Amino acid sequence: MKQAIFQFGQDHPDYLVPVLNERAVRASAGIFFFFAMIAFMNAWLLGNFLPTRVFVVVFLMDFSIRIFINPIHAPSLILGQWAVRKQQPEWVGAPQKRFAWAIGFVLALVMLYLMVLNSVVGPINLLVCGACLTLMFFESAFGICIGCKLYNVFNKDKAQLCPGGVCEIPAGTGSKVSLAQVAVVVVFAGLTATVAQAVYRTGGPPSQHAAPANPASPTESDNPADAQRCKVPEFAKAIGHEEKWKLHNNCQ
Repeated sequence: MKQAIFQFGQDHPDYLVPVLNERAVRASAGIFFFFAMIAFMNAWLLGNFLPTRVFVVVFLMDFSIRIFINPIHAPSLILGQWAVRKQQPEWVGAPQKRFAWAIGFVLALVMLYLMVLNSVVGPINLLVCGACLTLMFFESAFGICIGCKLYNVFNKDKAQLCPGGVCEIPAGTGSKVSLAQVAVVVVFAGLTATVAQAVYRTGGPPSQHAAPANPASPTESDNPADAQRCKVPEFAKAIGHEEKWKLHNNCQ
């Protein structure tokens, strides 16, 4: 299949619409999800937002290449294509993928403005990050493109060649889950909860229960500016995020 430099999707003789290799797309989503989780955990647990800022810039550059130049030149899709190079391609429609990626591009622009350019820390960051992680997880783990489903809501021309053939399969004819399988999942979840309760009751090693050193924090200093800076906002208290907010703002 020949490909122009500026083109979205590949022209395939067997299909009427431009197509993309779904296996490579899922692999690239998995790659991004892995690094996004690392950045998110650094921010959430350590208060270190530098990996998140780097990830936002890289994500935005990659998606700009995908949408405005050509997906085959996007670094993440090149890596994804290489990872699945020995697998049979699964061709899916490109138009709905472009719509879905446009959603990711807009979310990345929001994060660029908030975190990279203005260093904003607040609930909006958590919501945007959560949305991005959800989209990437469903794409990589289940092959479900949530943005592609939204494509049908806003476009009169419905999506074609969807992953797994979901656009062509009549409603209600897919694989169903039996009551026995539901029971297995419920029992497994109950056992998991029981094990978790037992582990948390016994606790960790004694060293984990030792009282940490508590050097004078900015809130305890005599500097009014520091005290004002470290005043926990109401939204953080409302969502039980008070201690994390102090950590993120170096107020411990």
